[in-house]
Amino acid sequence: MSWADHSMKVSSVAAPVRQQVAASFRSAILSGRFRPGERLVEKDLCDLTGASRTSVREALRQLETEGLVELVPNKGPIVAAIDARQARSIYEVRGALEALAGSLFAANASTAQMRRLEIAVADLAEAYGEGGIDDILAKKEVFYSVLLEGGGNDIIASLLRMMHARINLLRRVSLGQPKRLAASIKEIRAILKAAKARDPQATGEACKVHVGRAAEAALALVAAEGEKAVRPEDGRKRQQGE
Repeated sequence: MSWADHSMKVSSVAAPVRQQVAASFRSAILSGRFRPGERLVEKDLCDLTGASRTSVREALRQLETEGLVELVPNKGPIVAAIDARQARSIYEVRGALEALAGSLFAANASTAQMRRLEIAVADLAEAYGEGGIDDILAKKEVFYSVLLEGGGNDIIASLLRMMHARINLLRRVSLGQPKRLAASIKEIRAILKAAKARDPQATGEACKVHVGRAAEAALALVAAEGEKAVRPEDGRKRQQGE
């Protein structure tokens, strides 16, 4: 990683500096710029962002709660890695929560929310067709925000937000495989179809299937690479054919 560029500089206005710094570090981790196991040296991070040590420390504590940073005794903060066991656990919890969210959406969503889900799926399909992983992740965020809003259960949304960064890290890995892209959008469309039929059971099952197949893709990649941890660059290399 180069500490010389200014692409991660933060502003002293808009959102609080701590939030900007945390967002900058989060983006660097999810993109693979900061690699699993890499030490995060306070002075270097201050130089990189232009933020104070206090803001950097607060941002690192925030990312520690998200599971992206780990504090190692006698070494300090490092970029955390998600091993296969942790990834499996995340997918298990995500599958259960999203299945419930889908069921609730089918039962409770308004006509306007259903229409917004249709639009979100259309936009997501377009992003899948273009193959840009960052655009896909952004459009997936919209899809899930509509699904969760229409379900009307704030606790599910809160729990998924706690896992959000690690879920996106795993999404980046699984969606880095071209074959997974085609299957994934079919699964999303199956969720929409069941929701439009106002079938809570079928919608929940479609959500569970989608998460389960994403888990299979990500965990298969870990096994194929012979790695102990899920790394964002794994998916990017596959996407680029490396």
